[in-house]
Amino acid sequence: MLRVTEIFHSIQGESSHAGRACAFVRLAGCNLRCRWCDSEYTFTGGDRMAVDEVVTRVKDYGCNLVEITGGEPLAQPEALDLIRRLCDARFEVLVETSGSIDITPVDRRATIVLDVKCPGSGESESNRWENLLKLKPHDEIKFVIADRVDYDWARQVIDDRNLSRWTVLFSPVWGELDLKSLAEWMLADRLPARLQTQLHKHIWGAEARGV
Repeated sequence: MLRVTEIFHSIQGESSHAGRACAFVRLAGCNLRCRWCDSEYTFTGGDRMAVDEVVTRVKDYGCNLVEITGGEPLAQPEALDLIRRLCDARFEVLVETSGSIDITPVDRRATIVLDVKCPGSGESESNRWENLLKLKPHDEIKFVIADRVDYDWARQVIDDRNLSRWTVLFSPVWGELDLKSLAEWMLADRLPARLQTQLHKHIWGAEARGV
């Protein structure tokens, strides 16, 4: 059984898949407490659902792209079975994870979107750096940037760990860092990263759930 906060059909707001229709499975529970978290409602509660039931709900949307998110989806071991089942059913599966939990058991057919925690999150000590060595060529790495300190830290991590081998995403903390500033920093440094915004918040607003 899984603890599920919500299942919904929306526009993918982030990653290199932004703008595509996507079915989302948002699992409950998280082992981190990032200062700027916009899904604190996932920390507790959730409805208990069998993996079969979740797969059926996803199939009902008729959408090939599926994202497993949270909270922290890998905090529930049963999520691994869900990911495998969706891959078996030939869905294109994205798994958004904080990177604080070992990604080795995740089905290699899925695409990992690994969130490297910057100092501004308050959780940079939770980064499991060995996960970077387990990423596949089609996986993606995300940095959520709160300020110039975060930006400079993330830029150094990219250089030190040769992360330009992957798609690297820079996302400003909503309501704290404006897109223009982040874009100008990235352009000035010729940064090998992709600027992104949370597209769903621009469409439905920052407080909307189930989108």
